[in-house]
Amino acid sequence: MSTKEPLTGDELELADIFARHGPSYLEKYGDRIPTRHKEVMQKVLQCRTPALGGQVYECEPCLQLAYAFHSCQDRHCPKCGADHATHWLVKQHELLVDVPYYLVTFTLPQEFRRIVRSHQRVMINLLFTASAAALKKLALDEKFIGGALGFMGVFQSWSRVYTYHPHVHFLVPGGALTIDGKAWRFSQKKFLLPEGALAKIFRGKFRDALKKSSPSLFAQVPVSVWRKDKDWVVDVKSAGRGPEVLKYMAPYIFRVALSNKNLIAMKDGTVTFRYKESKSKKWRLMTLPAEEFIRRFLQHVLPRGLQKVRYYGWMSHRQKELLKKLKLLLGDVPCDDLLKKAQASRPFTCPKCGRPMQRIGVLAPVKDPAWRAPPCAA
Repeated sequence: MSTKEPLTGDELELADIFARHGPSYLEKYGDRIPTRHKEVMQKVLQCRTPALGGQVYECEPCLQLAYAFHSCQDRHCPKCGADHATHWLVKQHELLVDVPYYLVTFTLPQEFRRIVRSHQRVMINLLFTASAAALKKLALDEKFIGGALGFMGVFQSWSRVYTYHPHVHFLVPGGALTIDGKAWRFSQKKFLLPEGALAKIFRGKFRDALKKSSPSLFAQVPVSVWRKDKDWVVDVKSAGRGPEVLKYMAPYIFRVALSNKNLIAMKDGTVTFRYKESKSKKWRLMTLPAEEFIRRFLQHVLPRGLQKVRYYGWMSHRQKELLKKLKLLLGDVPCDDLLKKAQASRPFTCPKCGRPMQRIGVLAPVKDPAWRAPPCAA
């Protein structure tokens, strides 16, 4: 296939864009981009190809052979997120109690975007710390709940068109444990906490934490950001209860900056993708120069080891005994069909007859790290 031949629809993947336009992008900007960005590009290129090795399967009745190449397992890879989400659904089910849940989103003002992108470890940690502290403080207020929360949070950095937009989503139950840990207090019906009050506390705690931990970064922030008339956005909405809560949250946990299914075309040095407009909820198309598209994707790559998912209160791994007591108070949540299906092992099936196949061999990784071919469907 010619390197100039257009790719469209199901045949187009992020790896194809990296393969065709990555070399020119690296030639222009390689001395300025982080090593981690180059590493992610290479992993996406090699994911589910002979470059990483794999396994050989055989269907005895059909004498059909099939090859399953290994995944790169990088959290930014569009191909690996779905498998991770399935495993997460099963594991996190143990944390659920039978109460309503809410999705609470804290978004930093646009004046912080450049600073967060350039100092991810410091700024993302502060974003988690300040927003979690705001939730805890307001939940302790007797006017609202009057207890200690348990919740989980996930950091995201992209808008619908992949521009930089740092925010954190928290999954919060509609209630809290009393301070002595012996009783549960429900939040008000169809109401968790007031958005305006959360935003004010969030702003104050973020300001104080940034000024204390990094005066040099604090000095880069416009003074107008801290004014009382400056909007700091906090959104609170219902997320349901039971297993549907995890299905609601899983995309936030494992969605990467780009899904291959949203790629429409690559031709004439451009990439066209679809996105859902936030207000109208309608799908729109956007076309960008390929190198700009690559830049937008790579700016969302997180530093190695930075936790994008964090747990607080009785949802934290250090509070397992407290969680057990809470489940006795409120009841456990039964698995639904989706979770039972995720828990069941899925055999490798024959593409010809659909019968389970047997593994008969192992494929060693191809030595040439630059080699890439279309992935073999499992």
